[in-house]
Amino acid sequence: MLIVLAACSTTAPRVRLHTLMPSELGTAGPVAATIPVVLEPIQVPVQVDQAQWLVRLPDGSLAVLEQERWASPLRDELREALLEQLAAGYGAVEARSAVAGSGTPVRISLDVRRFDSLPGGEARIEGSWTLGSGAGAPVVHCEWLIREAAPGPVDTLAAAHQRAVARLGAAIGAGLVSVKAGRPPVCPPLDDRR
Repeated sequence: MLIVLAACSTTAPRVRLHTLMPSELGTAGPVAATIPVVLEPIQVPVQVDQAQWLVRLPDGSLAVLEQERWASPLRDELREALLEQLAAGYGAVEARSAVAGSGTPVRISLDVRRFDSLPGGEARIEGSWTLGSGAGAPVVHCEWLIREAAPGPVDTLAAAHQRAVARLGAAIGAGLVSVKAGRPPVCPPLDDRR
C-alpha cells in the first residue's frame, strides 16, 4: 500500500512552454498603407520542428529537453511571430484576409537551414528569404545568419531566439516597404559570421 501511495505522490516534472512571439512589438514608424503579402510555408529542419527543444551541447552532440517546449510546432511559431511583426511594424496583411484589399501581394519565402539552441551560449538561425512579385519573379533573395547571445538559463535562450526572429522580421519588413514604394529592396547586413 505504501508503494502505491508513494508512486501516486510523485509528480511529473513541469513542462515549460516558450514562444517566439515577442512580449512587445517594435514599430518602424507610422504605417501609411497596408501591404498585402503571401507568406509561403516556412521550411525548417525536420529535427527541430517539434514541440521539445533540440539543443546543441558544448561537445557538439544534440539533446532533447523534454520539459522545455515551444507553444506550437517551430514552423508555426516562426510564421506567427513574423506575421505579427510585419503587421505591427510595416502594415503587412495576409492577402487572403478581407482587410488586404486590392493590389498584387508580395510573396515571402523563408528557408531556415539551421535553428540552433546552445544553452548558456547563443541562439543561432541561418537561412534565406525571398520577396517575389505577383508575376512570380524574385524581387530579392537574401542569405542570412543571425546570432544572439544567451549566456544564462533556458529562458535567456528563448529570449535570444525572439530577438533573432525580430531582427529577421525587421529585415524582411524593410524589403516590403521598398517594394511598396517601387524601390528595389536590398539585403540588409544580417550576417553575424565570426
